[in-house]
Amino acid sequence: MTYAVCADVGSTFTKVAVVDLAGGGLVGSASGPTTVGSDVLHGLDAVVAAATVGLRGTDVPWLVCSSAGGGLRLAVVGYEELVTAQAGARVGLSAGARVVHVAAGRLDAAGLSALRAARPDVVLLVGGTDGGDAEVLAHNAGRLARARWRVPVVVAGNVEVRDEVVAVLSGRGVPVSAADNVLPRIGVLAPGSARAAIRGVFLRHVIGGKRLSRGPRFASLVRAATPDAVLTGVEVLAGQVGGDLLVVDVGGATTDVYSVLTPDERATGPGREVAGMWWRARTVEGDLGMRWSAPGVVAAAEQERLLAAGEGEGLVVSAAGLAADPSTLAGAGGAVDLRIAELAVTVALRRHARGGGRGERAARDLRDVRLVVGSGGVLRHTRGGAGVLAAALADHAGGWAVPRAPRTVVDVDYVLAAVGLLAEEFPVAAAGLARGLAGTSDR
Repeated sequence: MTYAVCADVGSTFTKVAVVDLAGGGLVGSASGPTTVGSDVLHGLDAVVAAATVGLRGTDVPWLVCSSAGGGLRLAVVGYEELVTAQAGARVGLSAGARVVHVAAGRLDAAGLSALRAARPDVVLLVGGTDGGDAEVLAHNAGRLARARWRVPVVVAGNVEVRDEVVAVLSGRGVPVSAADNVLPRIGVLAPGSARAAIRGVFLRHVIGGKRLSRGPRFASLVRAATPDAVLTGVEVLAGQVGGDLLVVDVGGATTDVYSVLTPDERATGPGREVAGMWWRARTVEGDLGMRWSAPGVVAAAEQERLLAAGEGEGLVVSAAGLAADPSTLAGAGGAVDLRIAELAVTVALRRHARGGGRGERAARDLRDVRLVVGSGGVLRHTRGGAGVLAAALADHAGGWAVPRAPRTVVDVDYVLAAVGLLAEEFPVAAAGLARGLAGTSDR
């Protein structure tokens, strides 16, 4: 048997899926603590050993994604908030980043200070459609160059001044990469080139810079940020489903929502959104999580009027306890864990569907979603995972149109990241693994 080792090195736990490359079957899996306190390779090697017991193979490829050390923090600096800055934020989310800062217009001293305070790992510098405004992009590049900026910058604005902007930054020692414009024309969002450039910066600068491992081996194994790999896996899965798809991933610190929708030709008319609609979307809710962000779940649920009478006080105490001891295994909190998960998923879906944030301004129509996939430790390790999804999908009071007749599954074996890791080099195995998750037959 020829197989591949697919690993996600998370901030708390490392998960490994061993996949048969011939057909995409899952032949082994294991998980264990991420050894951030010493060297992440210690934990990774141990989990791989547990997942491959009894398997034989030579030259077995290891495909690794990582969100250890906080993942990828990205800041977007654009020309105008409702157009290029918003488009840049969407692209950043698609690349697996957590967008920690969005600035629009000419950077001044206060803007530069705010950018530094956000502590980004990467800056996405955008602005102007191709052939349009170039002055703001050039000004912001010059401002970063004169400030002796040393955080990597990806330039993805007006291509007519791209070479000039790159030269200004590189001439002052700023690590810089060039990409195509994220918004080449009004209403046209082109994320691919910038997404690839951000991935490259993550691999070259961020993984090594977090000092997760003492030698070069870990950096050589990592292919992508975990959310980037998961979004790729979601895209592959959508191809097997043959229709609209929704994925909710509940983590210790964030709840991520991914959706892949069938493009609506009606959205190309005069009323289309000026920043462009991207039919593959990810939103990150940094205040909704099972451990570090558990108090945020309760606060958001109260604001959304989701709590029953008298429920809030007890949940506040329980959430504070979970945040104080984030190493507690997902699901160990029993009914409290399930309730917090239900609230986190419900609020995250409301926000994703309604839109309104800088990263995703337009509402997303999820009524035609055929398959809803739940992921995250609390859903995988408890019997109530399917119930959490069912409760959130019955949220008819949330101000969004819920899916009309979806199937729901829980990614019990945590294969979505593996699907994404396999997609480029082993597409047959990726498709087979996705079919197994979707419950669809070979085509």
